[in-house]
Amino acid sequence: MTEVETAEETEAADGAARTVFLLAHTGRAAAVRSAELVVQGLLKSGLGVRVLEAEACDLPLPPTVERVHEATPDVLDGCELIVVLGGDGTLLRGAEFARASGVPMLGVNLGRVGFLAEAERDDLDKVVDRVVTRSYEVEERMTLDVLVRDNGSVVHADWAMNEAAVQKVSPERMLEVVLEIDGRPVSGFGCDGIVCATPTGSTAYAFSAGGPVVWPEVEALLMVPISAHALFAKPLVTSPSSVLAVEVQPHTPHGVLWCDGRRTVELPAGARVEVRRGAVPVRLARLHHASFTDRLVAKFALPVSGWRGAPH
Repeated sequence: MTEVETAEETEAADGAARTVFLLAHTGRAAAVRSAELVVQGLLKSGLGVRVLEAEACDLPLPPTVERVHEATPDVLDGCELIVVLGGDGTLLRGAEFARASGVPMLGVNLGRVGFLAEAERDDLDKVVDRVVTRSYEVEERMTLDVLVRDNGSVVHADWAMNEAAVQKVSPERMLEVVLEIDGRPVSGFGCDGIVCATPTGSTAYAFSAGGPVVWPEVEALLMVPISAHALFAKPLVTSPSSVLAVEVQPHTPHGVLWCDGRRTVELPAGARVEVRRGAVPVRLARLHHASFTDRLVAKFALPVSGWRGAPH
């Protein structure tokens, strides 16, 4: 079950100083203008705003905005919320801060799909009002903990909110792998890669690879082959307590591990990647009670004309 709590349950007394951390894709003119509008609205309502110095240089910010130098979780100390303005990449960057600090993230989509976002660019006034009045809820989303082993020893540890993808490096050669679930082998084949995903990530890379769409409140892990040369290479949905493993065969070219498409590490031949439910979730601020079904239809512009609904 997805855990939900009201903003009031997570905040201190109303008399305490309130600060919002703002993260924006400053390479986009739309993000710069949106950031300016959000900052103006928050400051006007008496809230403090904190930004990274590297981004402040590209934003038209008043001197009252707090600037911090290092992009570490400590920069969110005292902040009640992270407001992220941008596309999927920026939202995943915000998720890194949210997971490390425990501060909930509110995403405003300025890109194409933006499943992690709770609002669109046209909703900026509503976003500011909801933040000021604390009219939002906070829910927890599953993450993945990822280990890479070489000759039995752990050589890399990582995490992901959407997916951990084991992929080939050489375009002319397949990656030979053996899949394992809960300590037992499932199948081996050549492929372009394997995506291990959360329900949140089921609408990201796993979706493009042909995996199922899983509702966020469903607790499960996904394993989705990419362009596999095998009769049995179907997407698999497992228990959230399962441990998924992908073993790169010793005779195959080396591969690469991507976590959320942001962090990468080389996988030598013979490497083993283990994926399990993450110990630390990401907390997302929610403004709407709309069903995930409605979100799915809206984000993918699915044709639903002709629907009549259940008879009354």
